[in-house]
Parts: sequence; C-alpha cells; structure tokens
Amino acid sequence: MTPLYWKGALFLSTPYGEVLSLDPANGTVRWRTDTNIDVSRPYAEGFTSRGVAVWSHSDVSGQQCDDRVFVATVASEMVALDAHSGLPCLQFGDRGKVRLDTGVALQGSLVESWDYSVTSPPTVVGDVIVVGSSVRTNGRAGTASGVVRAYDAATGSLLWRFDPIPRSPDHPAWKEWSPEDAARTSGGNVWGVMSADENLGIVYLPTASPGPDSFGGLRRGRNDFANSIVALDAESGSLIWSFQTVHHDLWDYDVAAQPVLASMRKEGRDVDVVVIGTKSGSLFVLNRVTGEPLVPVVELPVPESDVAGENAWPTQPFPTWPTLQERYLSPDEAFGVTDSDEKSCRDSMAGLRNEGTFTPPSVRGTLAWPGFWGGVNWDGMAFDPVRRVLIVTVKRLATVVQLHPIPSGLQHGFGVPYSATRRPLVAPSGIPCTPPPWSLLIALDLDAKETLWTAPLGAIPSLAYDERASEWGSLAFGGPLMTEGGLVFVGASQDDQFRAFDIETGDVLWETGLPAGGQATPMTYVHDGLQYVVIAAGGRAGIGSPGDWLVAYVLGPPEPGQ
Repeated sequence: MTPLYWKGALFLSTPYGEVLSLDPANGTVRWRTDTNIDVSRPYAEGFTSRGVAVWSHSDVSGQQCDDRVFVATVASEMVALDAHSGLPCLQFGDRGKVRLDTGVALQGSLVESWDYSVTSPPTVVGDVIVVGSSVRTNGRAGTASGVVRAYDAATGSLLWRFDPIPRSPDHPAWKEWSPEDAARTSGGNVWGVMSADENLGIVYLPTASPGPDSFGGLRRGRNDFANSIVALDAESGSLIWSFQTVHHDLWDYDVAAQPVLASMRKEGRDVDVVVIGTKSGSLFVLNRVTGEPLVPVVELPVPESDVAGENAWPTQPFPTWPTLQERYLSPDEAFGVTDSDEKSCRDSMAGLRNEGTFTPPSVRGTLAWPGFWGGVNWDGMAFDPVRRVLIVTVKRLATVVQLHPIPSGLQHGFGVPYSATRRPLVAPSGIPCTPPPWSLLIALDLDAKETLWTAPLGAIPSLAYDERASEWGSLAFGGPLMTEGGLVFVGASQDDQFRAFDIETGDVLWETGLPAGGQATPMTYVHDGLQYVVIAAGGRAGIGSPGDWLVAYVLGPPEPGQ
C-alpha cells in the first residue's frame, strides 16, 4: 500500500477494508472508517489493498463530500468517503457504495469472492473514476469477465465499460477471436494500477493474461487486448490504441506494473511516452498518443508447445535494446551455497523442458525464465524527468510450471483438460537455483537507451554468515521512489531494510531497519516546510517479516561538513 498526501492529510487503506486519514506531521489518526468487508470469506488475491484515490468536486460548494476519498475493496465494492470526516458520501451510488461484482459472470456462471475481487485503487481522470478487478485465472476457465468500468465521481452512475475480451461483434478485437473462445475466456483484467494523462484525457490499462493461465487450447489465437497496454478515451471508453506485450500468454506474464508516463528525446525533440515493464523482463517505450514503439520492437520465433490441444503463438515481441535479463538459463549456471545444493539444482534444471524465455508449459515440467513473479511485477518503476533516468526493480527467479492431465470425467468442473502447478526453482535448502543476484535495481538512460548501473537489492537473512550475501540480493517486492535531490528510496528486500541509493552511481548512501518487511512502494511529500518519506511496512508472505506499520522519515539539514 502506498499512501496519498492531499490537502494537508495522508490517506491510506488497509487489507481489511479500513480507510484512514492521518496528520502528516506526526501520524495521529484524524479519522478511521471501516467499510465492513466480510473477513471470514476467501478472496481472489487474499487480503490486498494497494491504496486509495482522491477527487474534488469541480463545483465546490463547501458541502460535505466536495472532497472525496475512494477505495475499492476486496469485497468488490467501491466506496466514497468525505475526505475531512470519513463519513460515507450518500449521494454516490447506493448510499456511498457501488458494487463491482455485478455483470461480470460468464455464460451464466456464479461468480464467487475467490474468483473476483478488487485489489488496486481506482484511477481518477477529471470527473471520471476508472476501476479494474482481480480475476482468478489459475485454477479453471470461465471464472469472470475482466471488464473495466468508469463511473461519474459525483454520482456513481456508470459511464462506460470496456472488456478486453470481446463479447460482441462491435468489439474492436472481435475478428481476432472465435466467438466460442471469447465467450468462455476469463481474465484480461486490470488488477494493477492504471495511469492517466489528464491533459490528453487518456487512461492507460495494463491488462492481465486471459484464463486459464497455463493452457490456452480453448482461447486460440493471439488473444488480442490481453497482456497489453490499452489506451482508452477516459470520457467515452472508446479505444485509442493498444499494444500487446505477450501473445497468447501461457506464463502468467500479466502487465502488472503501472505504466510510467515519461518523455524521451527522439530526432532532436522531446516526445511524451509511456514505458511498460513486463514480467518477461522487457521494457517497451511507446508514443503516448499513438502507441507507436519508440524503441523498435521485433517479432522473434519462440519454442512450440508439445502439449496436445495447445497452439502456442510462434513469435513474441522483443524491444531492440538490452533486455533486463538473459533469455536463456543453462543448467551449467545452476547456483548452490553448497556442492549438494548446486548438484540438486543442476539435476532439476536438466530434467525440465528449457529452451529459453517463452518455453511453453509442459506435462514434463518447464523451466520458466523469468518466473511468473517477474522480471518486473506490480512494484514497477520510477522516472526522473530532469535527469531522464528510469529506475526499475527486477526479480531474477526461475519457476517450474507443470501441466497435469485431468481425467475426462472431471474436466467439466475445471473447464480445461489440464491443471497446472507452479513452484519456485529452489535447492533443498530453500535457496534459489537461479544464479545471483536474485533481484536488481537497474538505472537506464531513456534518451541514450543505455544501462547506467545495476545494484543488487537486499540480502537473504539466512545467508548473513556468507560475506558474499550482500552481492546476491534477495527476492524483492516493492517499488522505487526518486527525489529531486538525486536519491532512490526502496525497501522491497527480504532483510527488512529501507535504503537510499545515489541515482548517479547506484551506491547505497543510507539504510535503516524497518519494523517489518517494506514490500511496498514509498512516497514523499512536503508539509510545513519539511520533506517526509513514508513507507508501509507490512511484509509479504514468505518474503518480508509481517507487521502493520506506516513509517515516516524526515529529510533534515546536512550535518556540518557534509
């Protein structure tokens, strides 16, 4: 969760549906509102909330709810609260709420809470509020539509809806799908954070994979608009352009990271761009208005599927600048902190199907490199508009994906002939088989299309005895923040540290321990003349230690002689 600073207050959400307003100078709670979600129910992505959105009425009257805080909860409700009191805005929707799990069922199926929820904040563009959803696509076919909807921020009335998967002939991707396949395909949803250019009136949707993730035999073709950046007119919902980062996804390579609005030099002039980081380890740079790639993209052949009924797409798009990580991981590169670990990893890798990035899942078991956690996941990137530097957090962990035939008599319950299992590729000790570093902070010069520096991110606490551990990094979830003073703040790592890197060199200039894992993206604000940096320290299962903190730091004056 990343808080927002707005009109002299901090606003944040909790995984259990609470919204808080804090005094930005000392953290005192000004108000706390419980949206009353049912915490006894399972939800599609567990209890996850990445933050809130804020909005001011264009016709300010001094009345309650002229300033509003919006939260979308895992219970599939969008709630509007008065920013000054936390009371519900009763004129919005149904007494302050809009239900989001209506009209999303496919072929008359029942949509359960574990199939559909909302985990990221809505995006405000003028007086329009746009919201996506989290759809479970790992287990079976036909769970729920990934429709994106826009509402009037004042009244809560529905303005438009856009489903990345075509459901009718008037959809712009209708000719690229068979009607039968489209009708039963779930997903293509937007579970991450969207971006918007208010001057252009465009909202940029990072769409997920179609379901089910690992077998695409019932969704033949390229699966247009899934795994894409889709640019829509925020007022009407009409399509402006789309760009697909993965064709016919079989690897759960959702576009998870928030699209970054940046600029770069092209033929002697500045061009507004949108930068997309992908789980497959690629960075695409597109013209913000037209979607044209400004770093050329080539279609390269990738391995065929060996699974009956599957037709993997024969090529995938690759940008023509250095990838964020290598395309092939050899068993000879297997890592181990002991000889037995290294041998176990090498043997495991040698037994898997492994022909590089985009090797399709198999019954034998496939080495997925990178794994479904990244490359670049929801934690995303940051851009310095003065130095023209892009900072990216990259995960370097392979996973194993294996398909399991489902007996014909049981297939009806799943909707597909195969189930899939996924697991990290680790040694018996639990340490990754992937050669370190297991995460990197990477700085890129957008104009020169060059990597400026790379730095390992964090360390695995259980390896603290080894002097090389600081060079190996750790599995990291959490995005970077850049300040005008040339610092890159990031938590993310398994060692529960919060660090500031020098944007010019990648050197660590400052670090401190957090009370729990900093698996969130920090933010900064200036209040009463002081600059604060805050980060949510709540951990993440299996990565950072658990907690329930928002921690703030003040950037003070330099010490004498510094």
